[in-house]
Amino acid sequence: MRYAMLAMTIAVGTLCAQTMEQATAGRAIYMAECSGCHATDLGGNEAPQLAGSNFRSAWSTRTARELVSYIQTSMPPGDPGSLGEQNSLNLAAFILAANGAPLGQALNASSAFVIRSVATGRPTIALQANGQASQSATPASSGLKGLTVSGEVKNYVPVTDAMLRNPDPGDWLMIRRNYQAWSYSPLAEINTSNVKQLQLVWEWAMNESAGANEPTPIVHNGTIFLANTANIVQALDARTGELIWENRIGPELSNGQGAIRSLALYQDKVYIATTDVRLVALNARTGKVEWETRIADPAKGYGNTSGPLVIQGKVLQGMGGCDRYKDTGCFISAYDAQTGKQLWKFETVAREGTPGGDTWGKLPNLLRAGGDTWITGSYDPVLDLTYWGVAQAKPWMRAIRGTNDKALYTASTLALRPENGSLAWYFQHVPGESLDLDTVYERVLVDSAGQSLVFTIGKDGILWKLDRKTGKFLDYKETVFQNVFDSIDKRTGAVHYRNDIVEQEAEKWVDACPSTEGGHNWQAMSYHQPSNQLIIPLSQTCMQMYGRKTDYKEGSGGTSANRRFFEMPGTGGKVGKLAAYDVNTMKETWKIEQRAPFLTAVLSTAGGVAFVGDLNRVFRAVDVKTGAVLWQTRLATSVQGFPVSFRVGGRQYIAVTSGLGGGSPRQVPAVVAADVHHPANGNALYVFALPEK
Repeated sequence: MRYAMLAMTIAVGTLCAQTMEQATAGRAIYMAECSGCHATDLGGNEAPQLAGSNFRSAWSTRTARELVSYIQTSMPPGDPGSLGEQNSLNLAAFILAANGAPLGQALNASSAFVIRSVATGRPTIALQANGQASQSATPASSGLKGLTVSGEVKNYVPVTDAMLRNPDPGDWLMIRRNYQAWSYSPLAEINTSNVKQLQLVWEWAMNESAGANEPTPIVHNGTIFLANTANIVQALDARTGELIWENRIGPELSNGQGAIRSLALYQDKVYIATTDVRLVALNARTGKVEWETRIADPAKGYGNTSGPLVIQGKVLQGMGGCDRYKDTGCFISAYDAQTGKQLWKFETVAREGTPGGDTWGKLPNLLRAGGDTWITGSYDPVLDLTYWGVAQAKPWMRAIRGTNDKALYTASTLALRPENGSLAWYFQHVPGESLDLDTVYERVLVDSAGQSLVFTIGKDGILWKLDRKTGKFLDYKETVFQNVFDSIDKRTGAVHYRNDIVEQEAEKWVDACPSTEGGHNWQAMSYHQPSNQLIIPLSQTCMQMYGRKTDYKEGSGGTSANRRFFEMPGTGGKVGKLAAYDVNTMKETWKIEQRAPFLTAVLSTAGGVAFVGDLNRVFRAVDVKTGAVLWQTRLATSVQGFPVSFRVGGRQYIAVTSGLGGGSPRQVPAVVAADVHHPANGNALYVFALPEK
């Protein structure tokens, strides 16, 4: 990335810790290599805070030389030592300046001053290159913003409620295609007999940035609406790949992973939930902004990753970035599709004096963190209920956050009434979840054997089967090896942690399988209706977790844990697993295991084929009945995102993205499967089809 000259102030002090040139160079390295885990404002995400009281508490008595050495020998986790001495020096210089160290004298590998002697807590350098520490800053690297390519979708047809309830077989109108979150296409032109003839029709290079590229191509009446990193939305001709319009909404930098997993269509608008927590409505024909609404304040760490869900004229949106201590909590909210006016919100962390509030003990609202809803929900039009997963409480470990009870509504499935956001029922999968093995992911709605069901699976690898009318527990299945629960009640679904997890202490390591990679993560399962199977991408790694002591004050908190990763016992180093499960019996019907983890959602089709991509750049088609590989190809870089199928002019297409960036699904394999290589660029959209007749 290219960065403009920074605005800075010189702190008063007797010791100058680094030069402006070092800190500026270090900031560029940080944004490219570190911001995905530590956040662009150094506030922490999956990794520790690097600016503020928690950093100073951990490093105040240590020397600058130790900081440089730690960075040079340990960072980044997937390739320690790759930064080299000069880059490590520059990165340390930026971190010190972000914590108040004065600028002036050059930092070197022998600098022995104690960090508390210079870290005043008042940054002496802007955290972002345009002089803004705020998340809402306009990107300085590209210089482009707004409607950068003008055009018009000539054949656009407004999307109605009826279309969303019963989508055209040739369209893909929302994340996972239908309200029920099946990730299944009813198209059957491509089948088990002819899929081996699949060939590339066209490809489209996507934006390259520090953000994670994990999108769902949204397809309607021959047009693809595509979200790129850095909050860029494009409309493409689905048959040819020709660009119709492009809107660079911005910002380019964002806290967290910077992923935009989907867009939403309704009437004449396309909706994007930006990574800096705005909801923006664009004219679907032209790409022009119709309205925008601020959901929450990004300066408090809030962010978005998954797209909105439109239900009966309301745009529903979850949120992420809820790990820091602040006076406001996390929530699911709904907005008028025509105006952007907020209509309701549901607090996912029970506040003091509200139902469930006592399950947080005596913690004040300021210290009740977590409850993110960073995966888009699903919807049952018959029951008129929308289903959302809620992530864990924060910090990750109960010994650090100070809770011994359920901490509602974290680690739960919520059934909400979309009319007003009221709670119909909830089921808490893991009360007081304590190892970042949460169950926030897709809720798949299935009718089978006379039952109305909702399925979900989380990082612990437990596949849950609930009654979606009442939330009653029905069954579960362990899909990968787990050792965190020593019992799961087959009648109630109640889980019990191993005693050493229950009795955990701060700053002591705890062993756990799976790791925070999962089990299962954001890569969605598919419900293949003809065979009544769930086809699920899984991962097989383990970890140790260590809870860091944390200041109990505003802006602190975070995930507050260190991790070590290792291979899962009994897997022979096969990190990736793809497996199918019978909906009625919950039995595993087939599986594929391999070294490289699967990094896409699964797409299954009426042609009896399921598609999935992996870290090793392989995109493949398998037989849904047996798991046998029927076709595969290798793309430019790791295959990542949500594959879709659509039809234009009577021809069926398969589309998938390649991409980089992301949280534990990328970071853990970088440590335990470092032998799986891929280029460090290559974000793109690929479209395949059978040869034309």
